[in-house]
Amino acid sequence: MQKLLAGEPARAITRTGAETLQKVAQQMTRLNVAGLPRNYELVHEALFGHMPDLGRDLLSLGNQPSQSALDELGLRYRLVGHCGLAAETAQADTARILRMLSEQLALGLGHKQTFVRALDTIGRSMRDENSGLADLSGELDFLNASVADLMTSEAEMALRLKEGLARLDTTDRAAAAARTMVLRDRLTGLPNRIAFARKLDELFEAETEPNGTALLFVDIDQFSQINQHYGQVAGNRLLKRLAAIFRKSIKKNDFVARIGGDEFAFLFDDVSAAAAMAIAERLRASVENGVTFATSDGPGNSAMTISIGFTMVGDAGTPQLAQSQAELALHTARKARRPIVAYTAELARHAA
Repeated sequence: MQKLLAGEPARAITRTGAETLQKVAQQMTRLNVAGLPRNYELVHEALFGHMPDLGRDLLSLGNQPSQSALDELGLRYRLVGHCGLAAETAQADTARILRMLSEQLALGLGHKQTFVRALDTIGRSMRDENSGLADLSGELDFLNASVADLMTSEAEMALRLKEGLARLDTTDRAAAAARTMVLRDRLTGLPNRIAFARKLDELFEAETEPNGTALLFVDIDQFSQINQHYGQVAGNRLLKRLAAIFRKSIKKNDFVARIGGDEFAFLFDDVSAAAAMAIAERLRASVENGVTFATSDGPGNSAMTISIGFTMVGDAGTPQLAQSQAELALHTARKARRPIVAYTAELARHAA
């Protein structure tokens, strides 16, 4: 278990969903962690994700860690459930601040209504010929006190409004940051699988058909062996370097995301199938020429290689089908040891 929490690659051991669920549940029981969905996500990532630091940090909390400590840890590692919780908290804070401001405005309105009534009373007294000087003097004293109360109330309300608006601004920025964190990969800074799924959905929800858009799935060859042989830290450095290369490889209207441990997805706009093949070849060459790592087996460096599968999004009727087509092309590339494979109907027939 200690080895798993230290970040054992997810592909190193074949597990069924039931086995994974059982291991997560056992670890949650061992640590006395409450059975909340966000806690399940946290322990699952610590056991089977690519975050060795998360596993160590979770163990450092000891047995029966507080929920606030778990939430802080989940937020630090940008886990979806905890970032969603932060967004919900910010939303609740906004509602609470708005209620406070509403109550303050209502109180200020009450003071103004009291002042208006005092003015009306004095006006009637001044028009009443039977009112004496003493009566008028008393009402003027009351008016003076009302003015003082009103000025105090106005000053306090202005201060409360200023503080409330500042808190609203802080809360709004916190909510925006939480939303961004949900869609951002913590290690590379690239958009994550959720952001990719949303982007792909948007293509199919647009009024025009997503013709001329290529979807590329990229997988690092033998990455689990690299991790095991050179260590998780070295693997993470390679991923960051790869993300930097990918980020420079896209134009304004293109998109790249890290959708798995060593898997990336691209969406290239306004391209043909031939252009998509050329882009894939340039990506492959840029990785082989730009990402190298020292080996311990002999002199010199070893180049990283990638496999690419792609499809034209316009050939698929749904986002799910587009992903399935690109995944099939990528699977074929890995199986046939070909660097790039394009999805075709013939490829689908052979796979059936």
